[in-house]
Amino acid sequence: MAAILNKHAAGEIWFGIKNDGTPVGMEVTETTLRKVSQPIAAHIEPKIFPEVSNVLLSGKSCIRVSFSGSEKPYYSHGRAYMRVADEDRQLSAKEIESIILRKNRSHRGWDSEPIPDASFKPDAAKVRAYVRKAGLPWTNAPTALQSLGLHVDGHYLNAARVFFAKPPALALRCAVFATSTTATIIDQHDFNGDILTLIEEAEKYILKNIRIGMKLDGLARVDVPEIDREAFREAIINAFCHRDYRDPDEVRIAIFPDQVEVRNPGRLMEGVTLRTLKTAKVSRRRNPLIADLLRRIHLIEAWGRGIPLILEKAPQARFTEIAGFFITEFPRPPAAGDSVTKSQPRFDATGQVTAPVTAPVTAPVSDYVGKLLYLLGQREPLGNEDIRSAFELKSRRGLRETYLGPALSAGLIQYTIPDKPNSRLQKYRLTKKGREFAATMNPPANFEC
Repeated sequence: MAAILNKHAAGEIWFGIKNDGTPVGMEVTETTLRKVSQPIAAHIEPKIFPEVSNVLLSGKSCIRVSFSGSEKPYYSHGRAYMRVADEDRQLSAKEIESIILRKNRSHRGWDSEPIPDASFKPDAAKVRAYVRKAGLPWTNAPTALQSLGLHVDGHYLNAARVFFAKPPALALRCAVFATSTTATIIDQHDFNGDILTLIEEAEKYILKNIRIGMKLDGLARVDVPEIDREAFREAIINAFCHRDYRDPDEVRIAIFPDQVEVRNPGRLMEGVTLRTLKTAKVSRRRNPLIADLLRRIHLIEAWGRGIPLILEKAPQARFTEIAGFFITEFPRPPAAGDSVTKSQPRFDATGQVTAPVTAPVTAPVSDYVGKLLYLLGQREPLGNEDIRSAFELKSRRGLRETYLGPALSAGLIQYTIPDKPNSRLQKYRLTKKGREFAATMNPPANFEC
């Protein structure tokens, strides 16, 4: 539990369930529950208060221990551990020190720290433009920044630098790729500027490199981007607002034939997970001063509606964390001439929105997805380990990115526990669309179910 807390800040442990997720049950009494809860209270520091409960699964009694905590590092019997793959690795003194430093540093946001360069002078023109946009009275730049909380005890704060520095303070990296990998770059452009300038540059770059259709509103032509403009603009603003500015990397826009990605350095804040991100009604701000400056000019709201707005405007948007980046992914609809499914709009070569097709068209699937559909067509539902075993896969990531991810995105398979996508009991089965594909497939070469 201590190892899981140090890695994920929350988790569950079950008793009475086999490794493959099959409930076998156990005798559960008050004494049994105490034997679980008492060692936790006695041997984990700092103290945590888990929920220990008797849960019936398939009519069998099992014990679930649900726990969370944000006071890392956690110790078990005086030693600190970290969960790595399927084992608990004891942390060295240096690793413990690093955790403590990160925790203490996070208590004070980067944006509220004094600028190390004492010679910093704000660009008065930028300050004045911002003050006018925010509807505040103007006297001079130092007074304005002091009223905004950016000039404290004779020092300018970091938030002032990313908004009002004279030389470019931030970087933005944008690229268009020929395939769904980063192997071949069609176009690349790096921008430098302040946070407001780069938000606009990122939006313009996406609009320049995706298809724009049109519709008529009365007699007026209205442009219709293939990805909702409000959705990806909100993702861009979130990227600059919530990125980890201690990380020297930059915000990135990656445009692939099948999706657009907005990437920002920094993981989710402690206590927030990908699982709860879509449903949480409380938001945490890594950079409260930057967030307040964006709120004053109505680019964000104080109530953290960024993710709900993205999902409202682009329901197919996905969120992932990879290599220290938080990524918002927007799937792109196919162009005219590509295979599409019923009721999906297409964009022709000039960007004109064509009518939805009126009958299903068989879309191509990769060989990997085809094997998965065939396997599930023979016996379903199947869990992660069942599928990995059938395909002799060693990598969980390979299973997720090569087989499950594309099949889920295409609507060919679905979860058996849709409200808990990361559940250890999760399995997969074919959708109606997936069954139609599977029924037309021949057995893949050199493959046995």
